[in-house]
Amino acid sequence: MRLLVIFLGLVLVVGNGVNALAASAKAMALRQANGLVAFMPSEKFLSGNFIADETNPTFIFGPVQAFVASRKCPTAWLIEEIAKNRPAALPSTDTPVEYTLFLEEDCPGKVIYYVFMDDSSMTPQQWIDWRRQFHKSKTDEAFAAAKDKLEKACQQGCAISGELRFIEKNGELQAKSPEKVLRNDLKLAPVYDLNKQKKISH
Repeated sequence: MRLLVIFLGLVLVVGNGVNALAASAKAMALRQANGLVAFMPSEKFLSGNFIADETNPTFIFGPVQAFVASRKCPTAWLIEEIAKNRPAALPSTDTPVEYTLFLEEDCPGKVIYYVFMDDSSMTPQQWIDWRRQFHKSKTDEAFAAAKDKLEKACQQGCAISGELRFIEKNGELQAKSPEKVLRNDLKLAPVYDLNKQKKISH
């Protein structure tokens, strides 16, 4: 009976995407090479929507947890070990902060990383303010249109909590934009059209 309880406990942990025990040898090797450890994202991030193009997003997808559930192979959330305590130490002020999360999809013969930015603590204005630290005077030129679209989406109940920034397969960065991968390859239906500024019904 005790062994059964332990086994069921492991199954539950594996099922929520946190455990490293279910990972393949290839997945474990990539985790070690990239300094990644298991991590559970916040409920706010998981239940929120996301974009898949930083500068010129066309659609909003979501929620994040629905995307995870749509994956065909076992998944796990990971974070860089050096940053694993950062989310818990986020400031309670209006300072914009984002951090990187890795959704690992462990398939036979290949391991895919969907590299997300957790923006769940940000408003659209804070989202662009954060980018101003890195892009300086070019920020408004590069991101202002996206920010305006995201603000309008917020007003219609389609705020975002994250951004799918990159997709890697077996450690190789994929050239196709994440938004095109979601729409064309994975046939993922968006929930909001940013160009038309309206929700999409399915």
